[in-house]
Amino acid sequence: MENKYVDLINRCRAECSKRLVGQDALINDILTAFVADGHVLVEGVPGLAKTLAIKTIAQILGLEFKRIQFTPDLLPADVTGTLIYEQNKGMFSVRKGPVFANVILADEINRAPAKVQSAMLEAMEERQVTIGEETYKLPSPFFVLATQNPVEQEGTYNLPEAELDRFLMKLVVNYPTAENEKLIVKTCGKAPTVPVNTILTGVDISQMRQAAEKITCDDKIADYIVNILTVTRPAATQEKTSHKNDITRYIHFGASPRAGIAMMQCAKVHALFAGRDFVLPEDVKAVALNVLRHRIVLSYEAAADNISADEIISRILDFIPVP
Repeated sequence: MENKYVDLINRCRAECSKRLVGQDALINDILTAFVADGHVLVEGVPGLAKTLAIKTIAQILGLEFKRIQFTPDLLPADVTGTLIYEQNKGMFSVRKGPVFANVILADEINRAPAKVQSAMLEAMEERQVTIGEETYKLPSPFFVLATQNPVEQEGTYNLPEAELDRFLMKLVVNYPTAENEKLIVKTCGKAPTVPVNTILTGVDISQMRQAAEKITCDDKIADYIVNILTVTRPAATQEKTSHKNDITRYIHFGASPRAGIAMMQCAKVHALFAGRDFVLPEDVKAVALNVLRHRIVLSYEAAADNISADEIISRILDFIPVP
């Protein structure tokens, strides 16, 4: 494996650290998703530098960045675009929406109603937008990073499962440590003004994606991923385990096959960032939480026992034999 990709990623991390303190995991996971050509949902309470992290990464990637503030009064046309009638010409013209950019920040995506959230489905999956009778390709690369606040429930709309499944990863941002928070406080909010350099070019991004596709993955790793997914599906495991000790009683719906594809893609990129040309079980474990936590629908029993999706996934990883 060529070290140039490892060096590039390390330079990206170092550049991001000029503005972001203690967010190494968040930076690494967003870069992983970008190279894997997937979208990211970032969850965390306000003030944890979610937006700053996304804007910073867009800058070091040298890509066109647009921010869409999702609000209750937003319309689908405000995101994708619409047809405008020009009276002087007597014809309709297309006005493209802000979704036509390389990096899209869907800020507080759960504050907009379902009809606006679903306007992103075609863009996220097919990398295209249909306006009127015409379909327009989105710029390449195309990367959606959506944020949501898990605390407030008033004035928010839960994302439908179909859209959640379109996100390659769901990242959870926690409070910084006391040591890191001291460094943040000392900056007095000047971090966004710190200049950062562009590290990656379009050619670099394309080469890294091609290199990730060439990473070797043994059949045993593929079996390992499938075994993890199978356990998340109660209907497939209810005959194999007793109800008393069966953690799948906490799962209402399990992960889809798209989750397996996502785990494989992310595991390959994780191996690439580590300088290896083959995937290890540790790569799968490293990305499993981010890939699965938003794809598992918990049962009422999980809520009653205060069991989170992360706890269930961790138990499954401990339970499944490692090849």
